[in-house]
Amino acid sequence: MDLVIEETRQILREYRLCDYCLGRMFASKLRLVSHKNLGEKIRKITKQSKPKSCYLCKNLMPELDTFLNKILDMSKEYEFSTFLIGAILKPSILDRDDIIRSKFKLRGIAGIKSDVTREMGKQFGKKTRTKVDYQNPDIVFTIDFKKDQFDVKPKALFLQGRYTKEARGIPQKQVSCNRCDGKGCFVCDFHGISEFNSVEGHIAKFLFEKFGAQQAKITWIGSEDQSSLVLGNGRPFYVKLINPHKRKIVIPKKVKLGNISVLNLRTVSKIPGDQIKFKTDVLLEITTENDLAPDALNVLEGLKDMPIAISENLPWKNQKRIYDIKIKRLDTKSFAVMMTLDGGIPLKRLVTGNNVEPSISMLLENACKCTTFDFHKIVTSN
Repeated sequence: MDLVIEETRQILREYRLCDYCLGRMFASKLRLVSHKNLGEKIRKITKQSKPKSCYLCKNLMPELDTFLNKILDMSKEYEFSTFLIGAILKPSILDRDDIIRSKFKLRGIAGIKSDVTREMGKQFGKKTRTKVDYQNPDIVFTIDFKKDQFDVKPKALFLQGRYTKEARGIPQKQVSCNRCDGKGCFVCDFHGISEFNSVEGHIAKFLFEKFGAQQAKITWIGSEDQSSLVLGNGRPFYVKLINPHKRKIVIPKKVKLGNISVLNLRTVSKIPGDQIKFKTDVLLEITTENDLAPDALNVLEGLKDMPIAISENLPWKNQKRIYDIKIKRLDTKSFAVMMTLDGGIPLKRLVTGNNVEPSISMLLENACKCTTFDFHKIVTSN
């Protein structure tokens, strides 16, 4: 302690420091946490009075409560259990800190930026009953002391669920706001979409209202036409909610949104990065250009044993499988097919034969067209 007192006197002969900055210079040597308390103790021993203005921080440290109260007010809009506080300081403060530490060879002590965030984090955690998390916080507050600006960024929230669509004429995806092209602007209330007349729109609107989120980025497991139905257990999907205000929402197992139902929506830790494989049961209604012979449809049963090659003008072909097929003749120029097949097979092209081999048109030797296709069951492999 005597060595610390002597070093303190040397510093205070040249620089007037507040208790926070003074205590920080020697906290690591004495293995103490509270820089302010240590500074007060050293000041009493050395019989030094408090300066009106700290040479190093210019009274930033003693006046941190003003900034703390600001982020406390901002935090009232959000739900969170963990947080992190970041700071942007004036270069002049950082330079003065470096000068003193270098001049008096004070190694291994925390810089003033770390002290600012540590002190604010300690007080903020006490008042909000939350914890600092340096790795994956629910929310990050950043204070720009240079510009006197505050920024808050809640961590994105990830959800997983399924949906059914019980009426035709509803598109899966929502058209982006034509003013900002989906980036978010005043016209679309920063949602990226300005209308809510699709599956995506209905789900996004529901999530905006529940979680107070700014945007909803949906990852679809497969797709359907505007005229298709999605029945049975529904189509899986994932959502990334941007800037959610709420995180702990209890959602019923089934939420009815008009002709769309959202099933088993729940939070998950992340959205899978790899492409998710899935199988689907789909019912297709098909018309033909020419009349069908009485036994013409029997040839389609061979699709169960044939690999389906999908070519997109590439040097390779992506092969899929059809696992089961049931056929029902409707009249001389139409029939229905119920198939269990791999996800990712373009169903209309499977019928017409556009870059898909074999196709239903090719096997029947009759030009075919898919009028509707409805999904009855979708099962993912993970």
